[in-house]
Order: sequence, then structure tokens, then C-alpha cells
Amino acid sequence: MTQPAFWRSSLDPERVMSAQVTHWQDRDQEKREESVTVEEPLEIRLGGRSLAIIMRTPGHDIELAPGFLLSEGLIQLPEDVLQVRAACDAEGLPLPNVVEVLLREPLMTEIVISTAQRRFTVASSCGLCGKDSIADILCSAAPVTEDHFQLAASSLYELPERLRQAQAVFTHTGGLHAAGLFDARGNLCLLREDVGRHNAVDKLLGHGILQHTLPYANYLLLVSGRTSFEIIQKALRARIPCIAAISAPSSLAVEMAEQSGITLIGFLRTRTMNVYTHPHRVISD
Repeated sequence: MTQPAFWRSSLDPERVMSAQVTHWQDRDQEKREESVTVEEPLEIRLGGRSLAIIMRTPGHDIELAPGFLLSEGLIQLPEDVLQVRAACDAEGLPLPNVVEVLLREPLMTEIVISTAQRRFTVASSCGLCGKDSIADILCSAAPVTEDHFQLAASSLYELPERLRQAQAVFTHTGGLHAAGLFDARGNLCLLREDVGRHNAVDKLLGHGILQHTLPYANYLLLVSGRTSFEIIQKALRARIPCIAAISAPSSLAVEMAEQSGITLIGFLRTRTMNVYTHPHRVISD
């Protein structure tokens, strides 16, 4: 069988590749070039030990690593992270797709010891798995109780298009999820893309850690796909009071949002939406 031909795209060589495809329309076919999203493994190291292998789209890896650690509950505060850098080999040359995280002591030693027999492998489609129950998460992250954040329904309806217009790579490939932070006026403040929607959220969280802008108590998180349990978990750790998605939430996501004090919105379209939990944060004009 002939293998497909791939090469780096001039559009964004790090995150986009070109492929030769056979395009069909009705009964007609033609050879043409299409853009596809890059998916590669990223290894996260702590104290020289491999902690996690994450399938992701390259870009903002320095943010993805601490965001992942926050999502896993291994760190709690921006001050826990001293440095995030590209890992190097014995000769001091950067290793591709490997990031080293340096944490404060004694947290660094405690995590290295506690995770010595544990290694995460995270596919781009699954997110964080294996949590026993919602109660386990709430034990380490208290529910969101702040009610000052509110957003008008008319502003909410405009957010999906604003997110879509800001997705540079998606425009060319159609193969990336996006996660965006919006303020109470509906302004897009931060956007990250990735082949995995949970990776895109982790990049937002990692940005907050590195820039010391966490918690995100004054923002809404919008994701381009469905809302799953792990997305709610990540938002809770970042203290995000409101989550919206263009698609549907899972039943566990709704339950988690209800118990976490988070407003959860699904099927956000041009003039419709479902508010599943804590609807007081969505107001009329």
C-alpha cells in the first residue's frame, strides 16, 4: 500500500503539514494538496524523570506542561513553578518535544517520589482519566462560590464566531480544537489551539501560571467541542466560574459543574443555548 506523502507546510511549519489527497466530488476525483494538523508526543520531565507523555499539537509547550500539572493537582499555585524549559541532552543540546519543569522544594521532591511508579500517557482525545469520583476532586478544590461574574445573553451568542475568527490554524486544517478566555464584556482575552481540547485548556492554565494571572475568576471559558468531566475539573482548579461550549456536555460534566458551583452552557449558537447549571450568571440585556 502506498504511504501518504506529507511535508511541512509554509503556512505554519510547526503545527501544519501538507498532504497529497485524492478528493472526490460525486463521481469525479482529482489529486490535490490539503493541510492537516500536526500531532506529536510531548514528554514532561520532573527532576530528570519522565512524568507524562502527551499527544498534542506543538506550540505553547512551555504553557502546556505547568497547565497539565495544575490539572492533575500536582501543583496548586503559580509560585509552585520555578522554571519551565526545553530539556537538554548530556551535551547541552535541546531535546525536541521534551520539557523540563522545576518546582519549589519540598514540593519537587515529594512529587518525584510519589510519582516514581506512575507515568501518565495522555491521548489527544481523552483528557485526564481514572478519577474515582467527583468527591475526590472536590476534596482538593473547593466549589466556586464567587457570583460577581455575569455575562449578558446577547454577548454570549457572539462568542463562538469570535473564537472561530481567531483560530488561525483551524482556518487551514479544520482539525484543531480551541479554548478561549472571555471577559464579562465578551472580549476574547486569550486563545489556544490544539488537536486535543483538554490540551488547549491546559495551555490557557499554564499561561496563567507562568504570567501569575491565576485564578481566572473573572473569565468565561469557551471550548469549541463538547464539554466533558475533565474540562470542568480543569476549570475548577483555575477557579473559572462559567464554561460554555458549542456542542453538548456529558452527564458527568453537568453533575460536576452543579456540585462545583460552575455555570455550564451548552449548544451555544447564534441565538440559542442551554444553561445546565447555576443560571444566575447569565443575564438578559
